[in-house]
Amino acid sequence: MVFNSASFLFVFLPAALILYWVLPGRETKNVLLCLLSLVFYAFGGLAQLPVLLAAAVWSYAFGLLLARGEKRRKLWLALGVAGDLALLCAYKYLSFFLGIFSVTTAASLPLPLGISFFTFHALSYLIDCYRDQMLSERRFDRLLLYLAFFPRLIAGPIVKWKDGREELRQREVSAADTAAGLRRFVRGMLKKLLLAESAAALADAVYGLEASQLGSALAWLGGLCYCLQIYYDFSGYSDMAIGLGRLFGFRLPENFNYPYMASSISEFWRRWHITLNRWFVDYLYIPLGGSRRGKWATVRNRLIVFAATGLWHGAGWTYLLWGMFHGVLVSLEGLFPALTRTEGKSLPFRVLRRLLTFVLVLVGFIMFRASSVGQGLLMIGRLFSFTASGTAGLVSAAALLSPARILFLALGLLFCFPIYPKLKARLEARLGADSPAQELIGNALALLGLAIAVMAMAGGGYAPFVYQQF
Repeated sequence: MVFNSASFLFVFLPAALILYWVLPGRETKNVLLCLLSLVFYAFGGLAQLPVLLAAAVWSYAFGLLLARGEKRRKLWLALGVAGDLALLCAYKYLSFFLGIFSVTTAASLPLPLGISFFTFHALSYLIDCYRDQMLSERRFDRLLLYLAFFPRLIAGPIVKWKDGREELRQREVSAADTAAGLRRFVRGMLKKLLLAESAAALADAVYGLEASQLGSALAWLGGLCYCLQIYYDFSGYSDMAIGLGRLFGFRLPENFNYPYMASSISEFWRRWHITLNRWFVDYLYIPLGGSRRGKWATVRNRLIVFAATGLWHGAGWTYLLWGMFHGVLVSLEGLFPALTRTEGKSLPFRVLRRLLTFVLVLVGFIMFRASSVGQGLLMIGRLFSFTASGTAGLVSAAALLSPARILFLALGLLFCFPIYPKLKARLEARLGADSPAQELIGNALALLGLAIAVMAMAGGGYAPFVYQQF
């Protein structure tokens, strides 16, 4: 089950909201959300549900051991973390690592939905319990809800245990929260169904071309469209998750802040997948020493973090190279900060910095999307070859450029910039931030957006999220 499906939108979500509003007491509501989350997960992978439950039971047991305050707390942390990572590695990385040593296997284990996300939540719980034993959770249903909460179960945002535990105990839902949550959910649906899917059609067509059909123009088109696809697909999911969380009283953290406006790769990572970046900083980069042990130790730590970031996204050389590419760029920016300084610089200089950063991000995402390192290198090479595309490739791309798709691609490019918050701020300035008229306009636009999204769902079929595979 995915958010952009009729079964979720017209059956699961209304039933979940009605039951949540009717049942009394916070703990009863938590149990309900646990059950709903397990049902939601089972629709996507019933056979893998025991993996999620095993991670929850394992983490719960070692969380209790960490709360005892004994001298063996380092051992309990090591065993707890090792168990969660072993589960992740067995399902996600075993075949990849065996392949490095030319060991072939008859079959690989099916990848459980969202295993990278619920594993990182489990690790956050254990590490936070080690750092402060008062954070250990005695109620299993609360921990299970933290790991399995269905709005963010499949693709985040990632919520650190120390930041999210209080909402499991105390939260409120107002009518304003419900309206704001639904508006945010609809915004995410429109991003996914209109902007991401329009870009995906062209990106998939370009990546499906033979080498002889691929020229410089089509390589740039494919790279640009994939940048738009992955941004609106993932930020759309995050918007939907944040909106759904608010319906049940949870304030999930923001995950994106107009990343394609970044003027450096370091800034890009402060704007892109923000919660993953913060997770790695808190639980890997700082424990490794961060930037406290000299510039070359800092470079080493950054490369380790970005290698882990790449492999977190997938067990493949393309993901590892993508991560290392960003790690090298961030390290160079750290070694030569003057290269990225924009204070006091002219407008053309700042524009060129942003354009250069976007080109570097695009090059990285070409490797990220490629089915193999060879395809990624071919695409990157064609970017700068300035060769003409084959006739068949041009015809294939042109056939997909309907007027509606061109419109949505143009809107996708436009909304990479902070147009929406500026329009919203102007409306609030004119009508008042808490004006009933402003609320009415927002709700009316959300209903219109929902109608458009439903029509897109009816005509587009099943459209899985990119990060669903991670």
